Amino acid sequence: MTKYIVITGGVISGVGKGVATASIGRILKENGFSVTAIKIDPYINCDAGTMRPTEHGEVWVTGDGGEIDQDLGNYERFLEQPIPKRNNITTGQIYKTLIEKERRGDFLGETVQFIPHVPDEIKNRIKEASAGFDLALIEIGGTVGDYENIPFLFAMKSLENEIGKINICYALVTYLPVPSHISEMKTKPTQLAIKLLREEGIQPDFILCRGKQALDEPRKRKIEQYSNILSDHIISMPDVTGDNTPNTLYVIPLDLEKEKLGDKLMKILGLNPKKTPDWSEWKSAVNRLVNPKKEISVGIVGKYLKIGDFQLIDSYISIHEAIKHASSKNDVKVNLVWINAPELEEPKANISRILSGIKGIIIPGGFGSSGVEGKIKAITYCRENHVPFLGLCYGLQLAVIEFARNVCGLNGAHTTEIDPHTKYPVIDLLPEQENIMEKGGTMRLGEYPAILTENSRVRELYHNVGEISERHRHRYEVNPLFHQILQEKGLVFSGMSPNGKLVEFIELPQHKFFIGTQAHPEFKSSLLHPAPLFDGFVESCLK
Repeated sequence: MTKYIVITGGVISGVGKGVATASIGRILKENGFSVTAIKIDPYINCDAGTMRPTEHGEVWVTGDGGEIDQDLGNYERFLEQPIPKRNNITTGQIYKTLIEKERRGDFLGETVQFIPHVPDEIKNRIKEASAGFDLALIEIGGTVGDYENIPFLFAMKSLENEIGKINICYALVTYLPVPSHISEMKTKPTQLAIKLLREEGIQPDFILCRGKQALDEPRKRKIEQYSNILSDHIISMPDVTGDNTPNTLYVIPLDLEKEKLGDKLMKILGLNPKKTPDWSEWKSAVNRLVNPKKEISVGIVGKYLKIGDFQLIDSYISIHEAIKHASSKNDVKVNLVWINAPELEEPKANISRILSGIKGIIIPGGFGSSGVEGKIKAITYCRENHVPFLGLCYGLQLAVIEFARNVCGLNGAHTTEIDPHTKYPVIDLLPEQENIMEKGGTMRLGEYPAILTENSRVRELYHNVGEISERHRHRYEVNPLFHQILQEKGLVFSGMSPNGKLVEFIELPQHKFFIGTQAHPEFKSSLLHPAPLFDGFVESCLK
């Protein structure tokens, strides 16, 4: 029987439930268990596909075409295994399914109500996603006390009644603030979060205490007295970023191991480890991140960076993490310089000055016209000055536009996404795509194969494998009508779809490193297995 660990959050959103879930999963996997992770999002959207990155962070793409909350990215990066789209459950999916069943008459005239139908649908989806695994981690999004959480907490208690308490345990990830005017860590918000969770019939087995600094003994005793939870089940999880701490999430499983969290979880679930954990390779990779021998700066030119007075680099979190993975392998600290693309479009913008000192440029994916010309200016700078360039999805498309305009002489070349009337639509919808207008259903979504060109730099980076696959999230393609002129002028199509119609990779062979891909290789990168393009990019930046 599958056993379950339910992770909830208290006090504030964004407290680190996803990383805690991923770290626990890694610990249990190191103990020999088969593990999967499920993310519950209480929003009414059916998935994250129609959300702006500034609204909910990066949209993670699964191999089977799911557009999911970014926490699934942490699960995959830590577990180093693909997680399917069925492992993301939203309120929208639950109600949509129930309404469709009711309209079809599947309930045979029965009154459809919140209880039992909503909890039953939630439990059915959880059982389906966890089938065949020793352990399933269930992260419930949001914060305890939210109205949206109630159906899912109710369903967890119902699941507990079905399978028995020995097969399920609960962890509350909570935040302990330190108000500046008193400089003392306060436990009262955590006490209230525990109270709210108990009101749903759930007594947490573990409290994971997040904060700017480690939890001290007086605070631990206070939480113990209030919650009736043993003090060794109250775990300190201080920030791992800051002036005096290593900027890496990958140290968290190691820190939790020092607290023997894995042993405590196994004990409460009646489990014995299946093998002795071996953290040597993980520790070595983390050590190279924490104590690198070299240091460089790399620029990411994007547009989903600002909302009000704040910068939201979570819009590109997978790229950030893929750079870390490549940094570890190359034993270098990469300082990311976040460049807001619209600023490069200003008439007085000095591109050379803005990009000076930067050893390489990444143009990430995106949609819409904002910042496009700024990104194209950055690509021109890279091509003309032999600065390493990596274009991802939209980054490839804009690199093709830049090359068409400035090398092929196709003045005004553009993508029909931005300029439907351009004379030179080098990026366009293919005829079979033109009638697909559903916003929540992207034409090329999920994992697709590519045949790599012999003797190309891309094929070399993929260890000379002839066919690879990467994940996609886009609709527009390099227009086949312009393939010939682009190649005649020196642009190499270093990867094509199996039918030879779709350009998957481009490169400039005489350039130090100038590569673009229609895919998002960042979605398959992990600490111990960096994405090949990111590895090659960082290596070229070092040179």
